[in-house]
Amino acid sequence: MVTVNHNYLKLPGSYLFSTIGKKVKAYKEANPQANVISLGIGDVTQPLAPAIIEALHKSVDEMGDAATFHGYAPDLGYEFLRSAIAKNDYKDRGCDIEADEIFVSDGAKSDSGNIQEIFGLDNKIAVCDPVYPVYVDTNVMAGRTGEYNKERGNFDNVIYMPCTASNGFLPEFPEEVPDLIYLCFPNNPTGGAITKPQLQEWVDYANKNGSVIIYDAAYEAYISEEDVPHSIYECEGARSCAIELRSFSKNAGFTGVRLGFTVVPKDLVRDGVDLHSLWARRHGTKFNGAPYIVQRAGEAVYSPEGKAQLKEQVGYYMSNAKAIYEGLASAGYSVSGGVNAPYIWLKTPDKMTSWEFFDYLLEKANIVGTPGSGFGAHGEGFFRLTAFGTQENTLEAIERIKNL
Repeated sequence: MVTVNHNYLKLPGSYLFSTIGKKVKAYKEANPQANVISLGIGDVTQPLAPAIIEALHKSVDEMGDAATFHGYAPDLGYEFLRSAIAKNDYKDRGCDIEADEIFVSDGAKSDSGNIQEIFGLDNKIAVCDPVYPVYVDTNVMAGRTGEYNKERGNFDNVIYMPCTASNGFLPEFPEEVPDLIYLCFPNNPTGGAITKPQLQEWVDYANKNGSVIIYDAAYEAYISEEDVPHSIYECEGARSCAIELRSFSKNAGFTGVRLGFTVVPKDLVRDGVDLHSLWARRHGTKFNGAPYIVQRAGEAVYSPEGKAQLKEQVGYYMSNAKAIYEGLASAGYSVSGGVNAPYIWLKTPDKMTSWEFFDYLLEKANIVGTPGSGFGAHGEGFFRLTAFGTQENTLEAIERIKNL
């Protein structure tokens, strides 16, 4: 008899953003005249930069010529892209990362879910709370967690590190030592950032205890403060304890193009095995590489023209973040984030639950955001807005909220 993976049945409801999508669709069908503005899902709205479009056109033409046609990509990704990443994202920042330690993929979401496959099921994970749902959900699917506790709003056998207003939305070392530690900075959903000395403490902690940090740096392009590191490898000793995930989705608008990469240093050894070789085996077996034309587009991100154009684009979104932050603050909301990240984290008014505030905004102002409880138990009573909308829609949305 066919059986199914019963770990999937432990997951409560559907994926957070699928639930939001269904609720918004139902509202629009019932209210076709409503002008709904979405500041919910972290999807970009600005078109791809000219340098990237030029690279795409050129590489498409190459694919139409037998002499320059490309089939399957190399397992780790094309050398031209990995070398550009190694130089610009790491070497130029003083990080000792080589091109052959970089694995090109179709996005950080895939890698953040797949990376757990190279670890044993007896490893215990620690996550921030609130947290990007993929980290927890994929470990649930693998069978690494216990059952979901409805009363607590979280899973047994997972170490949750509360990130609240009282600790500046930064995790503290847990009482129980975890095997795998998921950190995301600048943070999704709170928009919080960690300083280099603070991150160094986590690196030292991981090396002391033999833990592995899975570091999601998808939003590093939005960092504006000098003491906030762009990579965990800026910290001494990170090569022996950390895996870093990166994305082209938010820094270059590749949400509809799909490109990312994961760094696994060769110094990272656990259980007598170097994790670089394990990830290489997994990557080569289950992934056939990002398309050639997309990797050429990724290379263009690091060109002088690409850097200038994307700096302007990031600035566009961060001006939205500033408008959201200042508009909400002037309206009396308690807000954070929006300085080193394109997310604003606000406390719901009048003791509303996160989903009550979601419904309130949708029905009274036709605005979509993301309920904080969807990111974990400690996200209850909070709400996330993104700066990825158009400037026009963002300013209109804030005026609607202020007028409520």
